Amino acid sequence: MTEIEKTTPDTPAAPTPAARGLIALPLAAARALLLAGGIATAASAFLAWTWTSEFPGNLTYTGYPGGLQWLTFIAGALTALFALSSYGIPGLGWLLPAGNNAPLVLTALGGFATTWFTVIAICAELGGVVNLEPGGWIAAVASLLPVLGAFALPERLGEDTKENLKAYVTKPDRIAAPKALAPWVERAVITVVTVIGLAVFTYGIGTEYGELFVGYLILISFSLWALHTAGLLDRFSRIVAHNRSFTLAMGFVAAIAFPFTQSDDHYANIGVNILIFGTVALGLNIVVGLAGLLDLGYVAFLGVGAYTAALVSGSEFSRFSGVQFPFWASALTGAAASLLFGVLIGAPTLRLRGDYLAIVTLGFGEIFRIAVNNMDGASGPDITNGPNGIPSIPDLSFFGFNLGESHDIGGFTLGRFANYYLLMVLIMAIVVLVYTRAADSRIGRSWIAIREDETAATAMGINGFRVKLVAFALGAALAGLAGTVSAHVTYSVVPTPYQFAGSTPPNSAFLLAAVVLGGMGTVAGPLLGAALLYLLPEKLNFLQDKSLLAFGIALVLLMRFRPEGIIANRRRQLEFHETGQLDVPQQATLTDEPAVTKAGA
Repeated sequence: MTEIEKTTPDTPAAPTPAARGLIALPLAAARALLLAGGIATAASAFLAWTWTSEFPGNLTYTGYPGGLQWLTFIAGALTALFALSSYGIPGLGWLLPAGNNAPLVLTALGGFATTWFTVIAICAELGGVVNLEPGGWIAAVASLLPVLGAFALPERLGEDTKENLKAYVTKPDRIAAPKALAPWVERAVITVVTVIGLAVFTYGIGTEYGELFVGYLILISFSLWALHTAGLLDRFSRIVAHNRSFTLAMGFVAAIAFPFTQSDDHYANIGVNILIFGTVALGLNIVVGLAGLLDLGYVAFLGVGAYTAALVSGSEFSRFSGVQFPFWASALTGAAASLLFGVLIGAPTLRLRGDYLAIVTLGFGEIFRIAVNNMDGASGPDITNGPNGIPSIPDLSFFGFNLGESHDIGGFTLGRFANYYLLMVLIMAIVVLVYTRAADSRIGRSWIAIREDETAATAMGINGFRVKLVAFALGAALAGLAGTVSAHVTYSVVPTPYQFAGSTPPNSAFLLAAVVLGGMGTVAGPLLGAALLYLLPEKLNFLQDKSLLAFGIALVLLMRFRPEGIIANRRRQLEFHETGQLDVPQQATLTDEPAVTKAGA
């Protein structure tokens, strides 16, 4: 008798309490409710939800969704798609490789949260439920139906019928390893995911009002959570591991394509600032993520690079107004100045560890801000022009190509910020290359050894001081390189932004939060964290005074539920989770691919 026959007798027994859902409903009715509710939720987006166009997005039309209604439509469609997959329909089984019902619950909750957020926002902003049209009431009820159906399902897919069990389970609580795909299929999957990712990011950065951005965040959060529990993100990470170079190339192609998808240069301005912020966060990731050094004054290195570039930019307000370096020389000078400051600060302090090192770096950041604020010729030497900073920094020019002017390329008009965005993409490519080569080198392995246990690493012959100093200097140089572009993008450099904490980036607290939130020790993690932390204050004006509180709460929740960050490094994931848990498959080594994946991996 096979294991399948042992676990599924010919006469179906009554489900045990562990196999039942939270709501007592027949399993067939629960699945039908989930599918019908998802379809109804998507269909309700085509109804009028309110009678007035005063609510952003104009949800007054019947037959054409607008604003937040499109998010409800997408959420309902995803719920219906996962519901169909749970029926074992041919061609949809790949959606649930982990063999559990958690994705169905999460997509249903995503649709419910998005729809009810919209309904509540309509009532709050327009003055009561009287402003809801019948379509709004129908959408609220329709989004509740799949939630009821999802909570009536058992935890494991296949616990309801013997057929589903045979289709999804080969051993108790385990599923077979995914079949290997042809190389061209894997690259096609990466290409499709890249296009979808670019479309999703473009939509998010182009949201015109706060309500739409909040709904966008709700939908994205639940959808990614559902994809993770379904096992799709784990499978995609394996595909990426087999095609790292192609994935990196597609990522940069998508980044280059972004300004060509925008008709407003304001969004390109957001994009270039995200890249500057992300570049600095990636440099900090060397110090914090790889070497394990807590640096609380890292934004000062960005300031060193920015001020250095401003002094040699040819600005009439510069102390050296007659000096104007070409950009390549300005960039190298800014990076070299930051590297020098990194060595000068790191040499006497890196023998400290833990909180003591953090306090010293915090002090360095504050000393830098106070110093440039006092170098006005009165309180100190006349170098930085004090609180007034260095304004009127001219735009960059390459071989007669002025980045401050608009240019037509292939029928697309690229404005000033789009030009600087493409320059930052090039610099980001250099930074990523430096980061990956350093992380994979002998010095990178030494950083990781120091991070894990400095005493043990020193006992094995690693010069801990020298290794940490290299990490500190390299991270500072990358921040200085980004600072040289930042000075030209903003037209001026002032001391105010270079502080430990503030309502808007860049500052040291935001940079550290970006690394921790995105995922320490990864390339994409700090970039994702930087994008989130820059977009939130930009899109949600009401968070300006409470942004640090909101991010603090978010980091506490992240440390509780996903301490390794949104994009997890495999090594750190194994540190935070025992082998055999839901999201960490058993494997022989850190780089070994598991032959059989645990359910839910």
